[in-house]
Amino acid sequence: MSAPARTVAFVDGLRTPFGKAGDKGIYANTRADDLVVKVIRELLRRHPELPPERIDDVAVAATTQTGDQGLTIGRTAALLAGLPKSVPGFAIDRMCAGAMTAVTSVAGGIAFGAYDVAFAGGVEHMGRHPMGEGVDPNPRFLSDKLVDPSALVMGQTAENVHDRYPAITKERCDAFAVRSQERFADAVKTGKIGPELVPVATRHPELGWDLVTEDEPPRPGTTMENLAGLKTPFRPHGRVTAGNAAGLNDGATGALLAGEDTARELGLPVGMRLVGYSFAGVEPEVMGVGPVPATEKALTRAGLSISDIDLFEINEAFAVQVLAFLDHFGIAEDDTRVNAWGGAIACGHPLASSGVRLMTQLSRRFAERPDVRYGMTTMCIGIGMGGTVIWENPHWEGNK
Repeated sequence: MSAPARTVAFVDGLRTPFGKAGDKGIYANTRADDLVVKVIRELLRRHPELPPERIDDVAVAATTQTGDQGLTIGRTAALLAGLPKSVPGFAIDRMCAGAMTAVTSVAGGIAFGAYDVAFAGGVEHMGRHPMGEGVDPNPRFLSDKLVDPSALVMGQTAENVHDRYPAITKERCDAFAVRSQERFADAVKTGKIGPELVPVATRHPELGWDLVTEDEPPRPGTTMENLAGLKTPFRPHGRVTAGNAAGLNDGATGALLAGEDTARELGLPVGMRLVGYSFAGVEPEVMGVGPVPATEKALTRAGLSISDIDLFEINEAFAVQVLAFLDHFGIAEDDTRVNAWGGAIACGHPLASSGVRLMTQLSRRFAERPDVRYGMTTMCIGIGMGGTVIWENPHWEGNK
């Protein structure tokens, strides 16, 4: 006899400040698993009403599952964070949508009744583990012409999206990037970005200890003139630059998910309610268009239309892929419903961790907007995919 599906609540989400990948980045000497541990511990510290033994599973994503972000990192991070040994854990890989998939995976378990409370998050230390480290793509991908050779280089796929949509010019992408930097800087100044950050102690072999409390990648004050002369590393005279794309970054995110009934029982907050989600595949060489079919699929299954969505958090892997999404759905590129507090072009995109950053940001925006009922988190995914999750605002005035 099947039980009815339970309502899934996004309780709370946190993240470490994001760093620049490389020897000079803030996390150059910090382990990836320790970044996840910081997030788990801080979530528990902020929610003493949650007994640690009530956590039913720990799902942690990483794109490059090796070294200090390997070894079934969900389980090892749970142990390192001091959770009871009775709490299991597992690892997930869906490239950039790893944390998003961690959330949808445990949410399915909650809706089905297998879990009451779970942790879902992601980490990427691109300084220690560059994207593609140690991989061995099957030669048949190219010899059998299963994918275009550019499919395995994300920057080249973004140039391919420009080819497909010539109306999306470099100038439009640069303008979008400037706006992302401005919005993020404003959000930091006004305290909208910051409360969700977990301070991280770091150690430099020569300079000693430091405490990281803010993101390293943002470039406030960026102008169109600054971006105009940047190199186009993926194609001569191309359109994708370091200025209109997210950088290479390190960082971790995490969230607590629970059945809404369990959240009420324990006194946990309900930041968002899960409405539905979908993942979709596209041609790998234009992976940036993935959010379009994923969103159409999610909306159809939820019985909604794009006009029902009043807040969007779109991962800014590349400006061109965000603009392709907005153009498809007839949304203005400066629409304040979209990434109102800036996005990954400003704060960074540590691959598998980014999905929960989007969700955390949306949850915090919901709290300020009781006039809004539905919001969306969506992102493109390497090797030709997109993922979209639709959320309902529990603070919506229509609920009263």
